Amino acid sequence: MAIRLLRVVSAKKVPKGYFAVYVGENQKRFVIPVSFLNQPSFQDLLGLSEEEFGYNHPTGGLRIPCNVDMFLDVTSRLN
Repeated sequence: MAIRLLRVVSAKKVPKGYFAVYVGENQKRFVIPVSFLNQPSFQDLLGLSEEEFGYNHPTGGLRIPCNVDMFLDVTSRLN
């Protein structure tokens, strides 16, 4: 069973059990389940973020430095 990936453009509220990430050059906002944090392929994306930005995200949101297509490809395989 696939988990639905929510893309939120203007809403500020994040549902319980989800968190927001910003992806790509245009920093598209995605709201994804916290269960993704346990997945090795998502942890690889977090590693990219750490290498690029460190642990300091002054805007308050977690930025993932990959293109949107790659992000969608990775997250579409997670459950």
